[in-house]
Amino acid sequence: MMMMMMMMKMMKMMVVVCVFVTLGGLAPAFGGEHSLYYTYTALSKPLNLTGIYEFTALGMLNDRELDYYSSKTQAKVPRQTWMREKMPQDYWDKGTQSRKSKEQWFKVNVDILMERMRHNKSDLHVLQWRHGCVVNERTDGNVTFLRGVDEYSYDGAEFLSFDEVNSRWIAPVAAAEPTKRKWDDVPILNQYTKGYLEKECVDWLNKFMDYGKEELRKHSPPDVHLLAKKSVHDPGKLTLTCLATGFYPPDVQMQVRKLRTSLPEHLVTSSGVRPNGDGTYQLRKSVNIVEDDKALYDCYVTHSSLEKPIIVGGEQCKECDTGPSTIIGAVIGAVLTLAVVAGVIFFLKKDKIIAMNERMSYIPASTGDGQ
Repeated sequence: MMMMMMMMKMMKMMVVVCVFVTLGGLAPAFGGEHSLYYTYTALSKPLNLTGIYEFTALGMLNDRELDYYSSKTQAKVPRQTWMREKMPQDYWDKGTQSRKSKEQWFKVNVDILMERMRHNKSDLHVLQWRHGCVVNERTDGNVTFLRGVDEYSYDGAEFLSFDEVNSRWIAPVAAAEPTKRKWDDVPILNQYTKGYLEKECVDWLNKFMDYGKEELRKHSPPDVHLLAKKSVHDPGKLTLTCLATGFYPPDVQMQVRKLRTSLPEHLVTSSGVRPNGDGTYQLRKSVNIVEDDKALYDCYVTHSSLEKPIIVGGEQCKECDTGPSTIIGAVIGAVLTLAVVAGVIFFLKKDKIIAMNERMSYIPASTGDGQ
């Protein structure tokens, strides 16, 4: 019994809740590459964690949530004001019915896959599907198709993916071979998938980009702070943290500097750019320093929203090792953690996602509602 409880705790620890920002990285606000992805996630059983549901579906345009559905709400709802304003009620009604159908389909096929893999039904398993397209926007405003994505995973292991260039399925594991053969034996379905990725998905992406162009062009400048606290490992040192938050688009440059000279990146710990809950982003970089040298350091931040770099440091950081600023840093970190609990469940394994098996009947990627 104790062993089973330990296994369940380990399974829960594997579940990471995050905003799906596309696995390929953060897209620019306008110009360059743009992406439209839909991700569906199903759990084999309920999980007693706040905000985690047996089934979720999320649409993402670049790095912004378009719409969301969960087994709790039972409705496809807009996540952007302009989506609510531009898309008619019929769009949301059809989308809700489509999501409900997929929820039932996933529920059946999670059980099928568990049986085929000989997995215990008392354990937690996850089935996920992601599909979408990426385009490049030229300076004249026209777009060209770059690539399509249609891939499946199970419990974080890559299972099956569609090669849209050759109109065939790729099975990276032996267990997926029967599925590959079954789906490849129906050429019209592969043609449909290729057509969706290269044409229909691109059409929807262009439509959404046009509808949301004003919002997508908005830029928010970063709010920059220099925080410090006593080092946990060395009482004689401080952990100095540069924090930039509230910026959009997500592309930002930050340097931790000593006497106006940037420190080498291998000496700096970076959080990477992370989403806040309001559509903006956050980045923090930290370094351990001698306490008496605190005034020698500053944060240097550049962003497309700024006319000139923001520099924070030196005398402004004199009291940053005291309680209030440390608390501010902790609060911002907590807010970030809560913001990340937004909607899609992932088993992360080298940024790969999920899969289906041979006994599953194929569901077309689109049902005419942008998904």
